[in-house]
Amino acid sequence: MASGLINANPVVYERKERQVRSSPTIINENAEELIDQQEIFDYIRDIQDPEHPYTLEELNVVNEDSIEVNAKQNTVRVTFTPTVEHCSLATTIGLCLRVKLMHSLPSHYKVDIRVAPGTHSTEASVNKQLNDKERVAAALENPNLMYMINRCLESAYCE
Repeated sequence: MASGLINANPVVYERKERQVRSSPTIINENAEELIDQQEIFDYIRDIQDPEHPYTLEELNVVNEDSIEVNAKQNTVRVTFTPTVEHCSLATTIGLCLRVKLMHSLPSHYKVDIRVAPGTHSTEASVNKQLNDKERVAAALENPNLMYMINRCLESAYCE
């Protein structure tokens, strides 16, 4: 019996224990908190996969090592790994990451969302869609897509 799922039996990984910060957050010369890799991971780890009842962390779509933060340039890059090379929901996952970070980060941060090199059959196209302001804006005006994104983000906002 076909399930209709793109990846009917994904590998599920154990969740990392949340780290408690032992020292206060670093403050820069402008009295702003510096955002680090762990903080970004904490924002996105609980996003629900659009196809499975697991988080992006549990499916190893995102991990702390896939995040780059440049505090001086106020940039964040998240590189995610779809569970299958032909995942039709890769763009949706990327939009979920972008929306969550848009709501979590100060507005002066530039966010770059990418598919990990060699992990998706249409990697260049997905990357272009996820980092084009006009395409992202148009996608976020689609009520059906926004319903799906909000559903994926519900648990991420409740943590």
